[in-house]
Amino acid sequence: MAETAKKKILVTGGAGFIGSHICVELVVEGYDVIIVDNFSNSKEGVIARIEKITNKSIVFYNADIRDCAVMEKIFSAHKIDSVIHCAGLKSVGESVADPLLYYDNNVYGSIVLLQVMKKFNAKKIVFSSSACVYGTDVPAPYSETSPLRPSNPYGKSKLFVEEILRDVASSDPEWRIALLRYFNPIGAHSSGLIGEDPSGTPNNLLPYIGQVATGLKPELLIFGNDYETPDGTGVRDYIHVVDLALGHLKALEWLDENTGVLTANLGTGKGVSVMELVEAFSRVAGRKVPYRFAPRREGDVASSYADTRYAESELGWRTTHTIYEACEDTWRWLKQQ
Repeated sequence: MAETAKKKILVTGGAGFIGSHICVELVVEGYDVIIVDNFSNSKEGVIARIEKITNKSIVFYNADIRDCAVMEKIFSAHKIDSVIHCAGLKSVGESVADPLLYYDNNVYGSIVLLQVMKKFNAKKIVFSSSACVYGTDVPAPYSETSPLRPSNPYGKSKLFVEEILRDVASSDPEWRIALLRYFNPIGAHSSGLIGEDPSGTPNNLLPYIGQVATGLKPELLIFGNDYETPDGTGVRDYIHVVDLALGHLKALEWLDENTGVLTANLGTGKGVSVMELVEAFSRVAGRKVPYRFAPRREGDVASSYADTRYAESELGWRTTHTIYEACEDTWRWLKQQ
């Protein structure tokens, strides 16, 4: 990949679960990676783990993207070609409790980043959006043209940034923008060196299952077993984080060839129930995961999964990892902690 060997890619939130896996795949493909992360929901040791996997040293800055002066210094020091923007808070519950925190971090932080990018004429960006922009009253599968009705401040913050990016692209044809709507990332790197490492009680299902399997928590609470799904539990689209990361490389390639705005779902296109994921993990780990049913949570939908046809046709991207591989990689990661 000689043509991209010297391209510098800034990854905001590059020490996080998704960002770290993106950085590994970028380095493997020959990109020059610069990480900005304030470690609000990640650990500094992840940088060394990325370097160990790739056998390359990584330039990183312990910085907040809302700090305009620091961001300008970073752009001054490096001729950045493109930005992959993963930095942001991501807990739905926390966003409901403290919406201003989410609008400050996710929306204002993105505005500062875009202002600095504009100043330094770095006008290519891949944005980490979310299936949360579709809301809870939209029937699955979700396509890129499904109604956008986010039901919480986290989802709204993602949609607001999408709208800002569309306006930026309309104002200046030099901008090249990819909006990638993630479904439910799971798994870990096959080395077991990086994976999802949430602070406190996990917001996502698989890390919660993992904490029960390793004995950190006594049992898994499954919210709702009376949905209109095959086994009564909620159905989601669980995508291996490495497949998700590779989608960003495809998006970068698309931006090299096209102008304007690309909007694409990153999911598997298949729904997996909570019970199916619990059973798959139990089989991989060789141990039972104790669970208990609890009432449905307000705002949860019975079924949520992606229509992935556009990403397949426009980006030439599709997932290759199975649920079992995601569980195996997660278990390997957990056992090395």
